[in-house]
Amino acid sequence: MRRFALLLALSVIALLAAGCGATSEAASPAATSGFAGTPLGGTPAPPFALHDDRGRPVTLASLRGDYVLVTFLYTHCPDVCPLIATNLGVVLRRLPADRRNVRAVAISVDPKGDTRASVRAFVRSHRLPKTFLYAIGTRAQLQRVWKAYGIAAEKGPENTVNHSAYTVLIDPHGKEQVLYDAQVKPAQVLHDLRVLA
Repeated sequence: MRRFALLLALSVIALLAAGCGATSEAASPAATSGFAGTPLGGTPAPPFALHDDRGRPVTLASLRGDYVLVTFLYTHCPDVCPLIATNLGVVLRRLPADRRNVRAVAISVDPKGDTRASVRAFVRSHRLPKTFLYAIGTRAQLQRVWKAYGIAAEKGPENTVNHSAYTVLIDPHGKEQVLYDAQVKPAQVLHDLRVLA
């Protein structure tokens, strides 16, 4: 059921992005919900247990009480991943002083290429704040998370990875609230965090 709802939301995003959806703003699920992204209805987010580049655990359970932006990236991505990471980094830096309970977690879609060293270099080169976590693991560990979140990831040409690229905003109770496509903008996320507050 969860996968169906997520695929339906992604289909709506794809149709709207392609210009095939309704042109009326009132017809958009986001417009009727007050969210800038696509509302997900508050279903429980799938748990995950991975680690960061220093071997420290990164789990959804340990982030309970925070808003969490979960996305799926890889460090050698030539195009969309750096853009998503940069935009989420902007969100984390622009939070008002009373709203510091927001974290971003990038989950690797490249278990072979996302080494501890490449993750450190990626985080450094994109100037990501400490509240941006990059979770890595073995292929088996990551595949379980990909499956739970409906992520497709497969090897592409010349060490690239073809993968689903979206971000899910999870509330402090571990519920999925909003979905963003690969074009996620800082203003959208900041707006939706205000709506949820």
